[in-house]
Amino acid sequence: MENIEQVDISTVLPILPLKNTVIYPYMMVPLTVGREKSIKLINDLGANKVLGLISQTTDLEDPEFTDLYSMGTAAIILKIMRMPDGTMSVIVQGLKRIIVKSWLDKEPYFKAEVEIINEDEMETIESEGVKRHVISLLEKVVSISPDFSREVYVAAINTDNPGRLADLITSNLNLKLSERQQILETLKPVKRLLLVSEFLQKEIEILEVADKIQSQVKEELSKAQRQAILREQLKAIQRELGEADDKNMEVTEFRKKLNKIELPEQAKALAEREIEKLERMPTYAAEYIVSRTYLDWLLSLPWKTASTDNLSIKEASTILDEDHYNLEKPKERILDFLAVRKLKGQTKGPILCFVGPPGVGKTSLGQSIARSMNRKFIRISLGGMRDEAEIRGHRRTYVGAIPGRIIQGLRNVGVNNPVFMLDEIDKIGMDFRGDPSAALLEVLDPEQNYSFTDHYLEAPFDLSSIFFILTANLMDTVPPALRDRMEVIELPGYTEPEKVEIARRYLVPKQVKENGLSIEEVEVYDDALQDIIRFYTREAGVRNLERSIARICRKIARLKAEDTLTQLIKVDSTNLSNYLGVRRYRLEEAQEKSEIGVATGLAVTSAGGEVLLIETAQMEGKGVLSLTGQLGEVMQESAKAGLTYIRTRAKEMGLAINFYESKDLHIHVPEGAIPKDGPSAGIAIAVSVLSSLTRKPIRKDVAMTGEITLRGKVLSVGGIKEKVMAAQRAGIKKVIIPLENEKDLEEVPAFIKESLNIKLVKHMDEVLTDVFEIDLPSEIDKG
Repeated sequence: MENIEQVDISTVLPILPLKNTVIYPYMMVPLTVGREKSIKLINDLGANKVLGLISQTTDLEDPEFTDLYSMGTAAIILKIMRMPDGTMSVIVQGLKRIIVKSWLDKEPYFKAEVEIINEDEMETIESEGVKRHVISLLEKVVSISPDFSREVYVAAINTDNPGRLADLITSNLNLKLSERQQILETLKPVKRLLLVSEFLQKEIEILEVADKIQSQVKEELSKAQRQAILREQLKAIQRELGEADDKNMEVTEFRKKLNKIELPEQAKALAEREIEKLERMPTYAAEYIVSRTYLDWLLSLPWKTASTDNLSIKEASTILDEDHYNLEKPKERILDFLAVRKLKGQTKGPILCFVGPPGVGKTSLGQSIARSMNRKFIRISLGGMRDEAEIRGHRRTYVGAIPGRIIQGLRNVGVNNPVFMLDEIDKIGMDFRGDPSAALLEVLDPEQNYSFTDHYLEAPFDLSSIFFILTANLMDTVPPALRDRMEVIELPGYTEPEKVEIARRYLVPKQVKENGLSIEEVEVYDDALQDIIRFYTREAGVRNLERSIARICRKIARLKAEDTLTQLIKVDSTNLSNYLGVRRYRLEEAQEKSEIGVATGLAVTSAGGEVLLIETAQMEGKGVLSLTGQLGEVMQESAKAGLTYIRTRAKEMGLAINFYESKDLHIHVPEGAIPKDGPSAGIAIAVSVLSSLTRKPIRKDVAMTGEITLRGKVLSVGGIKEKVMAAQRAGIKKVIIPLENEKDLEEVPAFIKESLNIKLVKHMDEVLTDVFEIDLPSEIDKG
């Protein structure tokens, strides 16, 4: 129409609901009408008629009054076109803003009483300033966005009315329905224009970010395309020169390896798939290095490569004896395994755990086992390990992922049946990264480890041929489930004669050689070695013994370096202090005379067996029992049990029945700085207390060990071998031990048993007949 200002608008209008569209005054828009009610409305009105256009707040096909906004636009129908599918295309032009005062009808279509809004078209200085600001923002949008119509910009700069300018720009911006409706409902032209300027500013920021991203992407693509072109040119040049492509060389090399080695089916399928993936991948891709590294690991593992075992039991026994003195139990276990392997052929590798104090040769024994079996040796330390991935490896999704330590070790040695030592199993830890001991459950289970799956490899690897050896100082911290999978072999501390033999056979020759000397220049006598063990070291193993020998050799090496070594140096007990200084420890010996209240007990420490003096003193008092000398709970309970036994037999022992009511007893074990515990001092404590009460001296040459019960029975204890040897070393003549420990005497060297009178007892009555210088009342014998 040429002049829409002259169109007469009724205050009662039929309402056409709009979906996702807002129509502004003076705006000419084609609408697609498809709803039955809407089609009827258009048919009833016809062309050149006025209707109300109001947007829906929802997407319902049949909206209610409440689903429509209260403000819309009165518009005139310019043209109606019926479409083949039954819908209509209607061209309308907005006239003026309208506000619904009340809804009149819903059927056959919406009708409402409306109020027509006449806008203030008067221009002011403020409106002119805002208009110029909006035009400048619009110009910036047009310069950034190639999609924004230039014609809209031309129309905008030729529009004087600020309200119409706001409506024109809004209709061409990419805004939400709620934002478009907000513009429609803002009646003051200047305020509406300011709101449009906010939307334009937001659009500019969005367009600038999008333009920046697009520039970066375009730059990256250009760079990648340029590199691709250069690589293709390089390939063409290499072909002309007859040079091979690095990538093709790598793929060819991987295929050769795959055809050459024997892989399990699953591993082979993974390798083939990865090679195909590598072949299609450009070398500059980040994934290329990951894939190549994975293939390198997969094809370099000894899937079916094994070393040949030495099945000569005699030869293996000779090698074990060459490297280690004594240690009969582990040696027998190795020879048993070789015997079964020789008779049966392929067998599952055993899983042994060597438990013992530091320095007894657990780690070196593992190396000796590998040498005797002609197998490769791997050792990894588990001490302080807290990450489960150290065992199972990392998944390939992580940057820098590698297989676990088990797979790494097998790749390093190149065989799948080495002797694999897991050192310090008792010092393994756990934290938020997982529990390595739980991961070891599969590794150390013969029923599961034939298909151990490392997270990195993703293919099962057979660990059943590996000879696993674990080491620990204590088994207390090893989880029960893990302990159940191992065959535990205890390696107790060495005895004094064993240490002397080890030093003479292995340690002295080794240190002489390592310090640049020769056997012809140094000779260390056995009495010197014995003194080093007794007075300069206090240990179960031989590490400090070796250090002391090394110290002697260094002093002699200095003499040689200064050209003052002119003859064979002989080291014996008389000149030992010249090399090692004053003695660090004293040797517990039998007492010089028999004393009242002082009994000789026997104990086992980490350094071996020791003589333990137990002292008891009685005083006038009220029956208080004092225990000193850092005694543990078990040892304190043994003292109380011994006292109770004496009280129950007081009359037979010549004591007053109520003696304890007027006597205080103080039991003390010397060397109070050293903690002591265990039940094995039970009978020695009872004898000490009884001696103090009866005033009968205890024989100085008798030592004893055994647990006591309230009824006076003597129960078995541990460490008999070490205790008996300590008694012999201290000059004891007679040793009293429980009858139940008779079997343990087999481990005691014959010369020790021959030099001692060993008495086996099962009751305290038998103990009391041999410990006192003056016999107790004969009633005890009848008990």
